[in-house]
Amino acid sequence: MRAVRAVAAAVVVTAATLVLPSPALAAETWDVPGKATITISGHGYGHGHGMSQYGSEGAAREGLGFRAIASFYYPGTSWGEARGKVLVEISADTTDDLVVRARSGLTLRDKGAGERTSLPANGATLWRISLNRKKQDRVQFYDGRWRNYRRLEGQGSFRAGRAPVTLVTPSGDRPYRGWLVSAAPSRGSNARNTINQLPLDSYLRGVVPLEMPASWHPAAVRAQAVAARTYAAYERAHRSGPLCDTTSCQVYGGYAAEHPASNAAVDATRHLALLHEGDPAFTQFSSSSGGWTSAGSMSYLAAQKDPYDGWSGNAMHAWTTRVQDGAFESAWPSIGNLRRIVVLRRDGNGEWGGRAASIRIVGAAGRVTVSGDTLRSALGLRSTWVTFEVKPRSS
Repeated sequence: MRAVRAVAAAVVVTAATLVLPSPALAAETWDVPGKATITISGHGYGHGHGMSQYGSEGAAREGLGFRAIASFYYPGTSWGEARGKVLVEISADTTDDLVVRARSGLTLRDKGAGERTSLPANGATLWRISLNRKKQDRVQFYDGRWRNYRRLEGQGSFRAGRAPVTLVTPSGDRPYRGWLVSAAPSRGSNARNTINQLPLDSYLRGVVPLEMPASWHPAAVRAQAVAARTYAAYERAHRSGPLCDTTSCQVYGGYAAEHPASNAAVDATRHLALLHEGDPAFTQFSSSSGGWTSAGSMSYLAAQKDPYDGWSGNAMHAWTTRVQDGAFESAWPSIGNLRRIVVLRRDGNGEWGGRAASIRIVGAAGRVTVSGDTLRSALGLRSTWVTFEVKPRSS
């Protein structure tokens, strides 16, 4: 405990002495001959805001606990709790009906009537919520053909107690905890989305192992559980609709994605979350900081040197890729033949002056000025923390 308190004290000092980005550096220029191979060297993977996932593993290997890891990557936050339920839209279910496998304990809920009904073991293999010809929600079962069971007064959903319910999607079966809800995306719409409603910590069981290897150090996986729980609570409070199950929110795979080690991390950090001014923090995270985190939209998403990211197992800490000049010309055809790459501005943190914020791409026919994020997206780079080397090629 003395060691943990010492680490926590060190984190407080770090938070008070964060290195601010230096002023914009002088422009760097690389001339490009008619045909060239461009070697791009970089650091990190992702936007670099908040926790580095590889860094959390490196910190855990150095003996830091999950609280110290989380406090380091989110300086200025405090500890609290996040509870309640979340709604997650299931992107794999692209149809307007909700179809589930029959199983023991399957329950139907009719929100409009305020009723719950235990569905019978009647030989059905499938149950479905869909619209009838009058555009009313109805429940049907399949025992060789679809048969009507009842009409719904409102929104319908299925659950099987604590057991998962298997959702049938065009891409295959997917089991989920909690309720599977057939919901209209807007009032009066005849379309239906499938929404998974479940407790926050149950949701995390299907998130954490898809965001970080469950086999990593328990302290790192616990830090990931805290970051993911807090992020979900923040998104729940700031989104007008349900969470998504992709990288635009957090990757969520439901019951099939769960792993005993990551489930243990969720249980060990039960309800724990990071707060800022009493509310859940925007705990962004990415794969690797490359040795410096980058400043985000919140004060606790600060740019600071990351001593934990560069452990031997992190292949994302430093990387190299090669592209031909044509990659730039294809991404920005208006420039014509590429003649020059100019980095106009960096964030001032780390090797080469840090992440590229503004880049000018000059060609024989024109020029464009793009952000580092645009360059990264167009060329498929791991991060915006890059530098270039240009060599002519004969053909």
